[in-house]
Amino acid sequence: MGIWKVNSITVEALNQQSKGTLVEHLGIEMTELGEDYVKAKMPVDNRTRQPLGLLHGGAHVVLAESLGSMAANLCLDITKEYALGLDINSNHIKSVRDGYVTGIAKPIHIGGKTQIWEIKIYDEKENLLNISRLTMMVLSYSK
Repeated sequence: MGIWKVNSITVEALNQQSKGTLVEHLGIEMTELGEDYVKAKMPVDNRTRQPLGLLHGGAHVVLAESLGSMAANLCLDITKEYALGLDINSNHIKSVRDGYVTGIAKPIHIGGKTQIWEIKIYDEKENLLNISRLTMMVLSYSK
């Protein structure tokens, strides 16, 4: 039994939801849905590099916020409420020039009005590249 309230969700369904969005444009692909985490990979290529050839810091943030947002909404009864990003903090630790990076989002706090998620991003050699913390606000649909 995990933390997810959307029990029937699959990795394939998460990827399908991203069609036509920034997530798809950057090549982000959800790869794993665990009991209390969501994992995705993103290519380091011409879409995600900055002019010096390194993975752009903003690409780290897009991956982190995408993972945290998906995870946050999976913890809700999506017929009654939804979560939106309120704040993100991102610390860049190490750079990478090519290959893929993998992000893993895990909860720090899942409350009724806010959620806090920690997202760690690694390179293919499992070096820690980035740690982000995402605060989500939980809102109810208007009746």
